[in-house]
Amino acid sequence: MMRPSVLVFAGSDPSGGAGLQADVPAIAALGAHPLTSVTALTVQDNDRVFKVHPVPAALVQQQAQALVDKIDIAAVKIGIVGNRANAEAIADMLRQIRERNPGLHVVLDTVLASGHGDKLSEDNPAFAIMTLLPFATLVTPNLPEAAALCGGNQNIDAQVENLLQHCPNVLIKGGHGTGPDIVNRLFTRENKCTWTWPRLPGGFHGTGCTLASAIAALLACGKTMVEAVEEAQAYCHQSLQTAYAIAGGQRIPNRCTYVEENP
Repeated sequence: MMRPSVLVFAGSDPSGGAGLQADVPAIAALGAHPLTSVTALTVQDNDRVFKVHPVPAALVQQQAQALVDKIDIAAVKIGIVGNRANAEAIADMLRQIRERNPGLHVVLDTVLASGHGDKLSEDNPAFAIMTLLPFATLVTPNLPEAAALCGGNQNIDAQVENLLQHCPNVLIKGGHGTGPDIVNRLFTRENKCTWTWPRLPGGFHGTGCTLASAIAALLACGKTMVEAVEEAQAYCHQSLQTAYAIAGGQRIPNRCTYVEENP
Protein backbone atom coordinates (compact mmCIF):
# COMPACT_ATOMS: atom_id res chain seq x y z
CA MET A 1 0.00 0.00 0.00
CA MET A 2 1.48 3.33 -1.08
CA ARG A 3 1.07 6.57 0.81
CA PRO A 4 1.07 9.97 -0.90
CA SER A 5 4.27 11.90 -0.24
CA VAL A 6 4.59 15.46 1.05
CA LEU A 7 7.87 17.24 0.34
CA VAL A 8 8.82 19.60 3.18
CA PHE A 9 11.29 22.47 2.92
CA ALA A 10 12.02 23.64 6.46
CA GLY A 11 14.63 24.13 9.15
CA SER A 12 15.76 21.66 11.77
CA ASP A 13 14.84 22.31 15.41
CA PRO A 14 17.08 20.42 17.87
CA SER A 15 14.47 20.80 20.63
CA GLY A 16 12.11 18.59 18.64
CA GLY A 17 9.25 21.08 18.92
CA ALA A 18 9.07 22.95 15.63
CA GLY A 19 10.40 22.86 12.07
CA LEU A 20 11.05 19.51 10.46
CA GLN A 21 10.73 17.75 13.80
CA ALA A 22 7.12 18.97 13.94
CA ASP A 23 6.37 18.45 10.27
CA VAL A 24 7.37 14.79 10.06
CA PRO A 25 5.08 13.35 12.78
CA ALA A 26 2.15 15.58 11.80
CA ILE A 27 2.27 14.46 8.17
CA ALA A 28 2.64 10.82 9.15
CA ALA A 29 -0.23 11.02 11.65
CA LEU A 30 -2.59 12.23 8.95
CA GLY A 31 -1.89 9.48 6.46
CA ALA A 32 0.84 10.84 4.18
CA HIS A 33 4.60 10.23 4.04
CA PRO A 34 7.04 13.08 4.82
CA LEU A 35 10.01 13.80 2.56
CA THR A 36 12.42 16.48 3.75
CA SER A 37 14.87 19.02 2.37
CA VAL A 38 16.64 20.80 5.21
CA THR A 39 16.86 24.54 4.59
CA ALA A 40 18.52 25.68 7.83
CA LEU A 41 20.18 24.39 10.98
CA THR A 42 19.08 26.24 14.09
CA VAL A 43 20.32 26.63 17.64
CA GLN A 44 17.23 26.74 19.83
CA ASP A 45 15.39 25.30 22.81
CA ASN A 46 11.65 25.05 23.39
CA ASP A 47 11.42 28.83 23.91
CA ARG A 48 14.12 30.78 22.11
CA VAL A 49 16.07 30.72 18.83
CA PHE A 50 19.72 31.70 19.27
CA LYS A 51 21.22 31.09 15.82
CA VAL A 52 20.05 30.22 12.30
CA HIS A 53 22.52 28.77 9.79
CA PRO A 54 21.02 28.46 6.29
CA VAL A 55 22.00 25.38 4.30
CA PRO A 56 23.66 26.33 0.96
CA ALA A 57 21.03 26.76 -1.74
CA ALA A 58 22.67 24.16 -4.00
CA LEU A 59 22.38 21.56 -1.26
CA VAL A 60 18.73 22.42 -0.60
CA GLN A 61 18.07 21.80 -4.28
CA GLN A 62 20.14 18.59 -4.41
CA GLN A 63 18.25 17.10 -1.45
CA ALA A 64 14.95 17.76 -3.16
CA GLN A 65 16.15 16.69 -6.60
CA ALA A 66 17.08 13.20 -5.44
CA LEU A 67 13.55 12.76 -4.10
CA VAL A 68 11.73 14.34 -7.04
CA ASP A 69 13.65 12.18 -9.54
CA LYS A 70 12.14 9.02 -8.05
CA ILE A 71 9.06 9.84 -5.97
CA ASP A 72 5.76 11.39 -6.99
CA ILE A 73 5.14 14.51 -4.92
CA ALA A 74 1.50 14.91 -3.88
CA ALA A 75 1.93 18.18 -1.95
CA VAL A 76 4.62 20.54 -0.67
CA LYS A 77 4.92 22.30 2.68
CA ILE A 78 7.34 25.21 3.12
CA GLY A 79 8.49 26.53 6.49
CA ILE A 80 11.53 28.72 7.14
CA VAL A 81 13.88 28.90 4.17
CA GLY A 82 16.79 30.74 5.77
CA ASN A 83 17.51 33.27 3.03
CA ARG A 84 16.51 34.55 -0.39
CA ALA A 85 18.88 32.19 -2.23
CA ASN A 86 17.16 29.18 -0.71
CA ALA A 87 13.76 30.59 -1.63
CA GLU A 88 14.87 30.87 -5.25
CA ALA A 89 16.19 27.29 -5.19
CA ILE A 90 12.84 26.08 -3.82
CA ALA A 91 10.99 28.06 -6.50
CA ASP A 92 13.05 26.28 -9.16
CA MET A 93 12.07 22.91 -7.67
CA LEU A 94 8.39 23.87 -7.57
CA ARG A 95 8.47 24.76 -11.25
CA GLN A 96 9.94 21.34 -12.00
CA ILE A 97 7.41 19.45 -9.88
CA ARG A 98 4.52 21.38 -11.40
CA GLU A 99 5.57 20.22 -14.87
CA ARG A 100 4.66 16.69 -13.75
CA ASN A 101 1.84 17.63 -11.39
CA PRO A 102 0.13 20.85 -12.50
CA GLY A 103 -2.41 20.58 -9.67
CA LEU A 104 0.27 20.41 -6.97
CA HIS A 105 -0.79 21.91 -3.64
CA VAL A 106 1.84 24.07 -1.95
CA VAL A 107 1.23 25.14 1.65
CA LEU A 108 3.39 28.13 2.60
CA ASP A 109 3.78 28.76 6.33
CA THR A 110 4.86 32.40 6.45
CA VAL A 111 7.26 32.13 9.39
CA LEU A 112 8.89 35.53 9.93
CA ALA A 113 10.15 35.06 13.50
CA SER A 114 9.81 32.75 16.49
CA GLY A 115 7.01 33.24 18.99
CA HIS A 116 9.40 35.42 21.02
CA GLY A 117 10.37 37.45 17.98
CA ASP A 118 13.73 35.76 17.40
CA LYS A 119 15.12 36.10 13.88
CA LEU A 120 14.75 33.05 11.62
CA SER A 121 16.59 34.23 8.50
CA GLU A 122 19.98 35.72 7.69
CA ASP A 123 18.27 38.39 5.58
CA ASN A 124 14.73 39.80 5.33
CA PRO A 125 12.40 36.78 5.61
CA ALA A 126 9.53 38.67 3.99
CA PHE A 127 11.54 38.92 0.76
CA ALA A 128 11.97 35.14 0.71
CA ILE A 129 8.26 34.62 1.32
CA MET A 130 7.27 37.00 -1.46
CA THR A 131 9.48 34.98 -3.82
CA LEU A 132 7.49 31.84 -3.00
CA LEU A 133 4.01 33.30 -2.56
CA PRO A 134 3.03 33.03 -6.27
CA PHE A 135 3.75 29.28 -6.13
CA ALA A 136 1.53 28.66 -3.09
CA THR A 137 -2.00 27.35 -3.20
CA LEU A 138 -2.45 28.19 0.51
CA VAL A 139 -0.63 30.72 2.68
CA THR A 140 -1.05 30.55 6.48
CA PRO A 141 0.00 33.80 8.21
CA ASN A 142 -0.83 34.65 11.79
CA LEU A 143 -2.03 38.17 12.56
CA PRO A 144 1.43 39.81 12.92
CA GLU A 145 2.74 38.00 9.82
CA ALA A 146 -0.22 39.10 7.71
CA ALA A 147 0.38 42.71 8.72
CA ALA A 148 4.14 42.46 8.05
CA LEU A 149 3.59 40.96 4.60
CA CYS A 150 1.20 43.78 3.76
CA GLY A 151 3.42 46.72 4.66
CA GLY A 152 2.20 47.00 8.25
CA ASN A 153 -1.47 47.33 7.30
CA GLN A 154 -3.56 46.11 10.26
CA ASN A 155 -6.85 45.86 8.36
CA ILE A 156 -7.64 42.19 7.70
CA ASP A 157 -9.80 42.90 4.66
CA ALA A 158 -6.98 44.89 3.06
CA GLN A 159 -4.46 42.18 3.98
CA VAL A 160 -6.60 39.48 2.39
CA GLU A 161 -7.17 41.53 -0.75
CA ASN A 162 -3.41 41.98 -1.06
CA LEU A 163 -2.49 38.34 -0.43
CA LEU A 164 -5.21 36.96 -2.72
CA GLN A 165 -3.54 38.76 -5.61
CA HIS A 166 -0.67 36.26 -5.24
CA CYS A 167 -2.25 33.12 -3.75
CA PRO A 168 -5.77 31.65 -4.20
CA ASN A 169 -6.30 30.65 -0.55
CA VAL A 170 -5.36 32.62 2.57
CA LEU A 171 -5.74 31.27 6.11
CA ILE A 172 -5.44 34.07 8.68
CA LYS A 173 -4.72 32.46 12.06
CA GLY A 174 -6.00 34.20 15.16
CA GLY A 175 -3.73 32.75 17.82
CA HIS A 176 -2.05 36.12 18.43
CA GLY A 177 -5.40 37.78 19.08
CA THR A 178 -7.02 38.35 22.47
CA GLY A 179 -10.09 36.96 24.18
CA PRO A 180 -11.23 33.49 25.18
CA ASP A 181 -11.47 32.15 21.62
CA ILE A 182 -9.15 31.83 18.64
CA VAL A 183 -10.78 32.73 15.34
CA ASN A 184 -9.22 31.33 12.16
CA ARG A 185 -10.46 32.57 8.78
CA LEU A 186 -9.99 30.96 5.37
CA PHE A 187 -10.42 33.33 2.46
CA THR A 188 -10.66 32.37 -1.21
CA ARG A 189 -11.43 34.61 -4.16
CA GLU A 190 -15.08 33.54 -3.89
CA ASN A 191 -15.78 32.51 -0.28
CA LYS A 192 -14.86 32.81 3.37
CA CYS A 193 -14.96 30.17 6.12
CA THR A 194 -14.56 30.88 9.83
CA TRP A 195 -13.70 28.54 12.70
CA THR A 196 -13.67 29.33 16.41
CA TRP A 197 -11.59 27.34 18.90
CA PRO A 198 -11.30 27.81 22.68
CA ARG A 199 -8.01 29.42 23.61
CA LEU A 200 -5.92 26.96 25.63
CA PRO A 201 -3.78 28.20 28.54
CA GLY A 202 -0.02 28.44 28.24
CA GLY A 203 2.31 28.51 25.25
CA PHE A 204 3.14 25.87 22.66
CA HIS A 205 6.21 25.30 20.49
CA GLY A 206 5.59 24.53 16.81
CA THR A 207 1.85 25.12 16.52
CA GLY A 208 2.06 26.81 13.11
CA CYS A 209 4.33 24.10 11.72
CA THR A 210 1.93 21.43 12.94
CA LEU A 211 -1.11 23.05 11.37
CA ALA A 212 0.51 23.77 7.98
CA SER A 213 1.95 20.27 7.70
CA ALA A 214 -1.36 18.70 8.68
CA ILE A 215 -3.12 20.66 5.95
CA ALA A 216 -0.52 19.60 3.38
CA ALA A 217 -0.91 15.95 4.38
CA LEU A 218 -4.68 16.06 4.06
CA LEU A 219 -4.49 17.80 0.67
CA ALA A 220 -2.05 15.10 -0.46
CA CYS A 221 -4.62 12.50 0.63
CA GLY A 222 -7.28 14.04 -1.60
CA LYS A 223 -9.22 16.32 0.76
CA THR A 224 -10.64 19.56 -0.60
CA MET A 225 -9.10 22.79 0.67
CA VAL A 226 -11.92 23.49 3.13
CA GLU A 227 -11.96 19.88 4.35
CA ALA A 228 -8.20 19.85 4.81
CA VAL A 229 -8.12 23.15 6.70
CA GLU A 230 -11.00 22.12 8.96
CA GLU A 231 -9.68 18.65 9.78
CA ALA A 232 -6.13 19.95 10.29
CA GLN A 233 -7.38 22.49 12.83
CA ALA A 234 -9.19 19.76 14.75
CA TYR A 235 -6.02 17.65 14.74
CA CYS A 236 -3.88 20.60 15.84
CA HIS A 237 -6.28 21.54 18.65
CA GLN A 238 -6.27 17.95 19.85
CA SER A 239 -2.47 17.91 19.83
CA LEU A 240 -2.41 21.06 21.96
CA GLN A 241 -4.96 19.70 24.42
CA THR A 242 -2.63 16.75 25.05
CA ALA A 243 0.65 18.71 24.83
CA TYR A 244 3.47 17.80 27.19
CA ALA A 245 6.39 19.58 28.87
CA ILE A 246 10.09 18.91 28.38
CA ALA A 247 11.21 21.90 30.51
CA GLY A 248 9.83 25.17 31.71
CA GLY A 249 8.26 27.36 29.05
CA GLN A 250 6.40 26.31 25.94
CA ARG A 251 4.91 22.82 25.79
CA ILE A 252 5.28 20.42 22.88
CA PRO A 253 2.14 19.48 20.91
CA ASN A 254 1.37 15.76 21.07
CA ARG A 255 1.39 15.11 17.34
CA CYS A 256 0.79 11.37 17.78
CA THR A 257 -2.58 11.96 19.40
CA TYR A 258 -4.50 11.45 16.13
CA VAL A 259 -2.81 8.08 15.55
CA GLU A 260 -3.55 6.98 19.12
CA GLU A 261 -7.21 7.97 19.07
CA ASN A 262 -8.01 7.18 15.43
CA PRO A 263 -6.21 3.92 14.59
